[in-house]
Parts: sequence; C-alpha cells; structure tokens
Amino acid sequence: MLEFRQPLPVVTPLGEGYALYVESGGAFENDRWCVILDDSRILHFASNQLSYVGNATLEMKRPGLKP
Repeated sequence: MLEFRQPLPVVTPLGEGYALYVESGGAFENDRWCVILDDSRILHFASNQLSYVGNATLEMKRPGLKP
C-alpha cells in the first residue's frame, strides 16, 4: 500500500476527487485506489477507471490537452 502525503487529484466515473492511497492488485490485476470524491464519499476504484487531473500550481496539464 502506498499512502500519498498530498492527495492526488483524479477523475473517476462518478466525478472528480482526490486519491488517498493505492493498493497493489498483483501482477495480473488493476491496482485499487481509495478516492474521496468532491461530494465527500470515499470509494475504491480500479486503475483503469481513473485519470489524473492537471495541477496549475505545478504547471502540470491534463494529458491530451493542447497548450
């Protein structure tokens, strides 16, 4: 299990939120992510259900966005 010092902003099928920690699913499975959604729900998602949200403070942009 890897717990993040600073939660990572992510997009899930249920909306945006912050990843708190990730747990290894093993060699042949998706990792499991614990995410707190913007509506305060805490849920688990598989790696293939998440995408990273950019961080303007660190000049990090969402993948696929044009400058």
